[in-house]
Amino acid sequence: MTGEARSGPRPWMPGDDAPPGEKRHAPATQRNVDAILALLNDVLPEAGTVLEIASGSGEHAVAFARAFPSLTFQPSDPDPQAMASIAAHRAEAGLDNLAAPIALDVRNAAWPIARADAILAINMVHISPWEATLGLLDGAARLLSQGAPLYLYGAYWQDGVDRAPSNVEFDANLRARNPAWGIRPITDVTAAAQARGLVLDRVVSMPANNLSVILRRR
Repeated sequence: MTGEARSGPRPWMPGDDAPPGEKRHAPATQRNVDAILALLNDVLPEAGTVLEIASGSGEHAVAFARAFPSLTFQPSDPDPQAMASIAAHRAEAGLDNLAAPIALDVRNAAWPIARADAILAINMVHISPWEATLGLLDGAARLLSQGAPLYLYGAYWQDGVDRAPSNVEFDANLRARNPAWGIRPITDVTAAAQARGLVLDRVVSMPANNLSVILRRR
């Protein structure tokens, strides 16, 4: 960090610390939000509540609520500092369809929300222990009704597809930060989902060697 003044929130990624109460800025959000929004047009219902898991900085939640005014977006995160950042972005945006963030750890059996019409988890599966992915799938199976989507975005390994050097480097970086993190084989995720009544709808290639994985409640 140089001594130069900065005009906005500092760059941040999950796992980084930030001063309490500071509004976070995740650079990846601005790089991927347009592509995600374009796909969500075909995934989200016309009305209802959309639960976002691991909302992080809160920037995606603001963008989604602004793009889909007929939906109510419920951001969540287990990290108090993330909760503060989400609340700050929400206050600045002033959107009626963006709810206050809730503290939610997917590994807990009880979630502080009874149902959702769709669930989003962006850049969570590879930046959390495998137990968190299983908890996410368990919760989605409880909250979603038949046909409702669970949307996952991030880096995944695919059978029969060469591993991009950038993803190999990214995976190594993640595991150096936390040995329980790392890019997951998409077959592992879909097999665990299937066991919980969530079936694969489709996988869509996204920019920068990422994937969108759409699962639906059976």
